[in-house]
Amino acid sequence: MNASDWITRNVTRLKPGATPEARPSAGPRPLSERLEATLRRAGEALAPRALRRALAELQAVVDPSVSEVEGGRRAHEFVQWYAGRELDERRDIWLLMSERFAPDVQKLSHARDRHEAAVGTPDEGQAEVHLRRALVSPRARLLQRFAVEPDGMRFLVDLRAQLLPHLKGDRRLLPLDAELEHLFSTWFDVAFLDLRRISWDSPASLIEKLIQYEAVHDIKSWADVKNRLDSDRRCYGFFHPRLPNTPLIFVEVALVDHVSEGIGPLLDEAAAATKPEKATTAIFYSISNTQTGLRGVSFGDSLIKRVVETLQDELPRLKTFATLSPIPGFRAWLAKHAASMLERLDDKRATELGRVVGSLPPTAERFLAAADEPGALDARSPVRQLLLNSAAEYLGRATADGKPVDAVARFHLGNGARVERLNWAGDPSAKGMKQSYGLMVNYLYDLKRLDKHRALLAQGKVAVSGSIDDLFLGD
Repeated sequence: MNASDWITRNVTRLKPGATPEARPSAGPRPLSERLEATLRRAGEALAPRALRRALAELQAVVDPSVSEVEGGRRAHEFVQWYAGRELDERRDIWLLMSERFAPDVQKLSHARDRHEAAVGTPDEGQAEVHLRRALVSPRARLLQRFAVEPDGMRFLVDLRAQLLPHLKGDRRLLPLDAELEHLFSTWFDVAFLDLRRISWDSPASLIEKLIQYEAVHDIKSWADVKNRLDSDRRCYGFFHPRLPNTPLIFVEVALVDHVSEGIGPLLDEAAAATKPEKATTAIFYSISNTQTGLRGVSFGDSLIKRVVETLQDELPRLKTFATLSPIPGFRAWLAKHAASMLERLDDKRATELGRVVGSLPPTAERFLAAADEPGALDARSPVRQLLLNSAAEYLGRATADGKPVDAVARFHLGNGARVERLNWAGDPSAKGMKQSYGLMVNYLYDLKRLDKHRALLAQGKVAVSGSIDDLFLGD
């Protein structure tokens, strides 16, 4: 480049509105380099000066020389500033929290060596204490300071909800996510949660949250939600004292006299209400987590246990506790495994199916096409029968790493429930058809056998009823 070209290019960069020319780069600059730099590169959110200022303010929050009250006040000021940042600027803040508040590597290495040397000696206990202290990162202390201020817990939960989708694309954020999940597992332990009933008399703002967060069966109107809170219905949620007006998870229950086969009657606003005191069966038909930021924090199993205990105290005639659950992953699973299910049919059933779908032998494509109109399949249809066989296989045998592949099955079976019954056309809605050809399943909570069923699952075996076992095809 000659002198004239160099002068022209750099004078142009000084003009108002001119964009600095980005230096070629193989990837994003390390955070340490950005903190030492003078100019911002193309694609970077916060300028080096702003990045250094943000780091200084975060360090001020966690300053050990200030009180919890002062640390909380500084955290509050930072939260207000953070609220006005764009997403890419917030990502820079996450990077600061993740990388600049890590444990001291030298102290951690020394403590680990000391512990290894002390194993089996009288000094082992003291060495373990030092190791534990070395493992506590300044990042944890920083997050704890944020939790001090009134809206701090809300800030941290929302921060993680926004952080989660970016983890695969930027592994530098993983330590921050792990720290948040670890702290949340303690802060949101069920021992610190309140079980509260949500009724039609609850504040309108709380009922609006049910409408907002319902994740299984969409609430279509105020009449719909009123029906779900009627005298023969119950709704319970877990609440945290720092998030008092938001249920972290809630369950909807129908009080009936039999194990329900379909969602339609339970959501029918015109149906006559059952007298609660005469109900013999409690059907859990919807469980919804409301906070994405609490992913990985499990309290759903405790919710069901607490609700069962509460219902038994209120209504002693209740003897049966079961769910009416969706099968959200079934259609996608069958699309991949239809061919293997066909291979397990005996010659007679294969021939019957082939004649119906127009292909001898039947093909996966023809079978799936015929299954796509489940409303047209009568009880004797070989297509319908194979769908039921496949659903039983999916729920009762399909596992990954010893756990059921279906998320809802994994939840209930992990709680000790049993796969009890498949219900044809249990959910004929568009969502039900898209997920599972309209099939629904009952999981039975036999309170005397929960531990036995959990033990089976630990061995990679799923507890199923006789009716489900009869649907399994031979290997």
